Amino acid sequence: MSILTESPLSTEDAIYRKVILAGDFWVHEIKQGQTLRILDLEGNQAADTLFYDAKDPENRYSASDTIQRQAALYLTTGTTLISSQGDPLLTITADTCGRHDTVGGACSRESNTMRYAHDKEHMHACRDSFICGIQHWGPDLGKRDITCNINFFMNVPVTPEGKLTFEDGISAPGRYVELVAERDVICLISNCPQLNNPCNGYNPTPVEVILWDE
Repeated sequence: MSILTESPLSTEDAIYRKVILAGDFWVHEIKQGQTLRILDLEGNQAADTLFYDAKDPENRYSASDTIQRQAALYLTTGTTLISSQGDPLLTITADTCGRHDTVGGACSRESNTMRYAHDKEHMHACRDSFICGIQHWGPDLGKRDITCNINFFMNVPVTPEGKLTFEDGISAPGRYVELVAERDVICLISNCPQLNNPCNGYNPTPVEVILWDE
């Protein structure tokens, strides 16, 4: 069920703002109690996102634990993101999109060839951006830490037969999702460069990240 909730926060009070271009990555530590907003600037963009416990990166966002704990397949206001060790990482406190995918995964050059055509292999993909992000962060993270991710703003319906379909996005310019950190976390975002399915409306665009203190 979608729960649309506006935020009471003003961007004038933010401590940090950064525009992430399509195809770029962003990695940043978010302190306990801080609020992160991911803003879909032009609409129908997919922000592939991973979260890690900053003090123990092996304790990372778990799609299966989050789905089981919430008894819901999609993320929206009130969802708590659960780690692989069962700890709360962040809670969604505001959401003007209403549904975010947690099962579709991140695109890769390998999946581009399987889903679309062999001549798509060279195209940049989210897994490339994730690898760049963890290399930028340092030795605490490696390729093995790229696991199941959240696709904020992405529309991936599940059919009655249990199959996934990638459909046009349901976001729009200016829509956002906000999360409060329940502990110090590392956030890694790949702003998806995908050109082959409708998740970005075939036109990848920037997103903005904004941070507030408690």
